[in-house]
Amino acid sequence: MNVSEKTRTAISSSIKEALCRYVTGDENSFVTDIHLQLKQESGELLIFNDDDEELARTIIDEWVDCDTDDFLSEVEPILRSEIVALNDQGYFEKLSLLKPYSFVLVDDDKETVSELMLIDDDDTLLLNEELLKGLDEELDAFLKDLLEK
Repeated sequence: MNVSEKTRTAISSSIKEALCRYVTGDENSFVTDIHLQLKQESGELLIFNDDDEELARTIIDEWVDCDTDDFLSEVEPILRSEIVALNDQGYFEKLSLLKPYSFVLVDDDKETVSELMLIDDDDTLLLNEELLKGLDEELDAFLKDLLEK
């Protein structure tokens, strides 16, 4: 799915708006993950914390009445790329969120669909299927080799 620069800007602005309460100069730290929820029929992007407190809401015009069957999987890379861009700009360094914390895409029932990004003290990990592909087989082979010795 291709989106306009206006859509990318709207997504980025919404994430910044949601996180502005966590930008701090003091030493208070908050424990939370950031949940992004999409409403395909209305084009809404809602952003919540762990307590289901709404942090931001916007309507993405390009997504209103989008008729694709696999909407979440098509929008996921767009959301991820905007989060990565904010991270590359150093925006998340200013937040008073305790690490590690995640940006999570959730469905209408607020069940996790995908972890978009994990922010940790040492590294920032970008999670996707390609990273985890074949992990089970590698671990099984490692364990088998270890037990045989």
